[in-house]
Amino acid sequence: MSEVLNVEEIFASNVFTLRTMKERLPKNVYKEVKHIMDQGGELSLATADIVAKEMKDWAMEHGATHYCHWFQPLTGITAEKHDAFVTHPDEEGRMLMEFSGKELIKGEPDASSFPSGGLRATFEARGYTAWDITSPAFLKEDATGVTLCIPTAFCSYKGEALDTKTPLLRSMEAVSQQALRIVRLFGNNDATKVIPYVGAEQEYFLVDREKYLKREDLIFAGRTLFGAPAPKGQELEDHYFGTIRERVGSFMKDLNIELWKLGVTAKTQHNEAAPAQHELAPIYETANIAVDHNQLVMETMKKVAGRHGLACLLHEKPFAGVNGSGKHNNWSICTDNGVNMVDPGDSPNENVQFLLVLACILKAVDTHADLLRQSASDVGNDHRLGACEAPPAIISIFLGEQLEDVVKQLVETGAASHLVDGGKLETGVSTLPDLVKDATDRNRTSPFAFTGNKFEFRMVGSSDSIGSPNTILNAIVAEAFCEAADELEKAENFDMAVHDLIKKYMTEHQRIIFNGNGYAQEWVEEAERRGLPNISTMIEAASTLTTEKAVRLFEKFGIFTRVELESREEILYETYAKTINIEALTMIEMASKQILPAVIKYTKTLADTVIAVREAGADASVQAEILATVSEKLSEAKAALTKLKELEAKASKMANAKEQAFAYRDEVKVAMEALRAPVDALEMMVDKEIWPLPTYAELAFEV
Repeated sequence: MSEVLNVEEIFASNVFTLRTMKERLPKNVYKEVKHIMDQGGELSLATADIVAKEMKDWAMEHGATHYCHWFQPLTGITAEKHDAFVTHPDEEGRMLMEFSGKELIKGEPDASSFPSGGLRATFEARGYTAWDITSPAFLKEDATGVTLCIPTAFCSYKGEALDTKTPLLRSMEAVSQQALRIVRLFGNNDATKVIPYVGAEQEYFLVDREKYLKREDLIFAGRTLFGAPAPKGQELEDHYFGTIRERVGSFMKDLNIELWKLGVTAKTQHNEAAPAQHELAPIYETANIAVDHNQLVMETMKKVAGRHGLACLLHEKPFAGVNGSGKHNNWSICTDNGVNMVDPGDSPNENVQFLLVLACILKAVDTHADLLRQSASDVGNDHRLGACEAPPAIISIFLGEQLEDVVKQLVETGAASHLVDGGKLETGVSTLPDLVKDATDRNRTSPFAFTGNKFEFRMVGSSDSIGSPNTILNAIVAEAFCEAADELEKAENFDMAVHDLIKKYMTEHQRIIFNGNGYAQEWVEEAERRGLPNISTMIEAASTLTTEKAVRLFEKFGIFTRVELESREEILYETYAKTINIEALTMIEMASKQILPAVIKYTKTLADTVIAVREAGADASVQAEILATVSEKLSEAKAALTKLKELEAKASKMANAKEQAFAYRDEVKVAMEALRAPVDALEMMVDKEIWPLPTYAELAFEV
């Protein structure tokens, strides 16, 4: 019998939680820390020293020897520099273990070694990490030992944000301030802040690590750059929600334990649509902690997979021909006295505050659809969006039948007098209960779907940080709330004014509502008629960050400066070019050193066979035909390889980041596809014993 796991006991055991602080800190210190966490402010150095000592003692009791400022630079992943608690030995040679308030609050990493989009030159190396008191410190346990990790923001010497956390925190304050104005208008004077909550569903693939290490494309690019489809893919739909394999289940069990210890509320696990694809979903948390925890989820998946002889693939499209991976970002906003502002209640047509919030969100998403699209842009996601496996690249909102009908009534008549009822689902089986149906269906093709008491932003890529999408969501909704509050706060007749404003916003922005099939070509044409943007690739989306509309939005709420936005646009171009460059070089190496030599070896075998059969006086036409076909594809592959080398060399020498990014998309990427086609065809012809790479069938089905 397996050992009983006490989840309640292990949950957050590696986290310096509020409960732990309350137990260890003097009452007045705890009170000051809690007040700053809730209302903002700055710890005194004396208080910081006390917190630091207790944090260090707690960490050392759990075996920690080092600490680090854990931050999220513009690489999409996390960074950390470990420092031991040790100080100079005393006069008798005894080692002292210390950790000061100053060390807790501020760190100094090299800012020029991270992506900065020109904000930091090589000779301008100083940067600062600042303790984010709202996200709890935690312990990492791995081969390096136990390390105390302190979540921090990362800024340059001049104060520019060089990370995803700083703008996220700014956006959370902005939406809180503006949302408070809305709830005050409806008589809620008890709330002191409004908090964005997020739950990020994480999709991923698992493959055998030995096979993974035999493929340079998986190692360097995170996806297969070559590969013919397996005889079976996802067409039988038998993997989705299917029985979890023993090896995968063992991984999931250990993953849950590691995440629970870190305070991550891992709740749901299941097989996803594609072979070897799976999903993990947590419970909702404040946006800031959800972003931190999603980074920990991705890191922990990779770490635990290695322990099980597996490799975790977080790329959006590891395998061609089957579904890729995304990350559904479930977002809502709630007051600190328990009111979910996107919960319609039982009578949404009569819930005026909800209707105003809904109208503002429609306005926000319609006005800034380009920014929301950009927030879900990365190189891998270009393979998914619009490919009938993920939402289209066109932003629209799914409200469902009930709310769409409410909006229609308000637009047409100015009042919503009735609701579409979900009714009952009668199973027709006497032993099964009749079920009360929801008032609306689900729509998996919608990029931004209302799902009962939250919005599900379905476009985010599986490997991407959710920091940017939530920063954008908070910012655009803050703007809509601000503009609504500006108008309503000066209204002489509030009831009439809010009624008129709801109708105005819904009328002007109803074009963003779409409940139909987002995969249909008809929707693309309809969206164009409606004037909705259709931004197909990451680098097309990059420039949306620096439009005058975007700059006004972000500067108004202090989320980004123009310079910070320009730097991020530059980073996006650089990231795209570098990523495609790595993929192209990997293809060149694999084709030159593995694939073509293997095919040449096979052609020699075929040629020898043709000669031997003919010398024996038998018909060698079949062997000769196969040899001719393989040789033809070999020549095609060699020509494509030569072309790819030329275009990659040309693009790599370009100095302008934007021009280079487009060159990689329009020329190098096309040449990569031209090389892949004959190589994938050759995989289906060459003897399996000679083919140098593990196949899709081996990667996806032998786990």
